[in-house]
Formats: sequence, structure tokens, C-alpha cells
Amino acid sequence: MPIQEDLQAFLAEWHDSSPFLEVQTSGSTGTPKRMRVRKDRMLNSARLTCDYLGLKKGDKALLCMPLRYIAGKMMVVRSLYAGLDLEVCEPSGHPLADWGDTPLRFAAMIPLQVYNTLRVPASDVYKRQALEQEIRQMPNTVYSTYGMTETLSHIALRRLNGPEASPYYHPFPSVTLSLSPENTLVIDAPLVCDERLVTNDVARLLPDGSFAIIGRKDNIINSGGIKIQIEEVEERLRPYLDRPYAITAAPDPRLGEAVVLLLASNLRGEMLTEVLASLPKYLRPRHIIKVSEIPQTGSGKIDRAACRELARNIITKTL
Repeated sequence: MPIQEDLQAFLAEWHDSSPFLEVQTSGSTGTPKRMRVRKDRMLNSARLTCDYLGLKKGDKALLCMPLRYIAGKMMVVRSLYAGLDLEVCEPSGHPLADWGDTPLRFAAMIPLQVYNTLRVPASDVYKRQALEQEIRQMPNTVYSTYGMTETLSHIALRRLNGPEASPYYHPFPSVTLSLSPENTLVIDAPLVCDERLVTNDVARLLPDGSFAIIGRKDNIINSGGIKIQIEEVEERLRPYLDRPYAITAAPDPRLGEAVVLLLASNLRGEMLTEVLASLPKYLRPRHIIKVSEIPQTGSGKIDRAACRELARNIITKTL
């Protein structure tokens, strides 16, 4: 369905008599699910963002993400709340490819869209380390956001450029954070969530309330009794791989689980040696598999469940 039709359908649902509407999770770690959320809580979320960023009536904003997910829906709600002048374009990997000279005050994008916006033609989203370095040089104010469908988009922001750039996310003033016994982030956000939310995100919490995300609890590989965080391995590989890739796991009769590297293209022997040498021995993949593409969710994230299934099926067939 074209984005304009999606927008009209969403606005009709927003303005109907029900205090609730349905949203869909991205499904990055499992099957996407539907949730009923309160419209007044979505307005609270919009207010938090607009107030934090100083958005005001008439500011031009861009909707370039699908409206079936919370990120796209909240762009519309923020525009309704603050009176933003919302421009709409069909979701794509390169939303500003045909954009003119009209300045934008506010846009929300996934990393793929940001990466492609900084270059023509579009290139590889997986160079995220290079992406953040490029963003630091931009004159625009750029934030990375932390949140999820359950928090109605983000509850914390991290400045990526300028003198206020930081490796840590800073929550909105109404949000209180703590850690669970498993060191996962616990969120108390009464303006947007009815109940305390215990996430699966392993975090480091600083005394001033800011935090860093280490990875997801369900992205831990238990290999020979050693717990390996998938995101840590991927981060270590970023300087050495200029092609789409993902770390996942597969059953192993001796170790329980084995680390697997999925690659969307072949590696030369010398490059493969360099990649493996960049990792401590206990983090090195036991299997390196060439695939046609890295599975992704509809919102552009790595589909972790699909990666595991793909690796398991390929390795099982070769044994």
C-alpha cells in the first residue's frame, strides 16, 4: 500500500473514538507481535521528544519510514502534537535521493537510510563505525535513539556529533532506569508505560543516569561454557569487513553452541586470515558461511532468529 494510503488509514484510526490503537513490533529476535497501546501515552511520548529537541509549530519534518511500525507512527503523532509541517515520501533505503533544496528541521531514519543519505550512489550500511565518524563531521544535530515498541519509540537519546557528542544515552527526565540481576536495563517511564519494563538489553548504567547498551541477553552464545555477546564480536569485526555480515550461533556437539559468521560475499584467504587474527581465540567463528543476503526484519534490523535458523540448516546439511 502506498505511503499516502497508509497515512490516511493511520489518521482515520488515530481520530476514531477508541482510546487505543494497534502497533507491531519489529521482530528482530523473534516473531513480530501486535500490541494495543494508548493514544494518550503516544502523545506523551511525542511531547517528550518535541520538548527535548525544541521542535515547534511549522518546523518541516520528514516521514520516510513504514507506518506499520512504531517509529513511523510516532513521526505522525509528533507532527500532530507540535504542529509540524510533515513531508511524506515512500520508504526506501535512500529517502533523500530525489529531495530538493528544501531544508528539513527534523527527520528520523534507520542506519541504512542515514548511510545512503551521506553518499550517492547508496553503499554498504554495515560500515557503521565509518558512518558514526562521518556523522561527527556533519553540521546538523544528529542523535541515536534508544527505545522499543513497548516504550512507544525512544526514551533516551545519544548525541553523535558536536561538543555534546557522547558514547552514552541520556534518558528523558521523567524516565528512571535500573539494572536487573542479569544486568539488563529496567525502565520506569510512567508517561508512556503503565508498568515497569524489564528489557533483554544488557547495559552499563552510570551514576548520572546515562547508560550504554552492551547487547541483548538473547544474543549471548554459550560456547564451551564461555558466554559470548554477539554484538561484541560484530563490533570487533567492523574495521575489517566492508560487506554485509552477521554473527550468529549453531548447535555444536562438543561446545554446546558454536560461533558462526554469515557473510554476504566471499573473502579472500589473506583477508580471512586477517579477520580471524583480529579476534581472541575464544571469539573466533568455527564456521564461516557465504549467504546471498543477511536476513533482515521489515524495519531494517538484523533478523537474529532467522540468522540462527539459516546457520543451523546450512551446517546440518554439510555434516
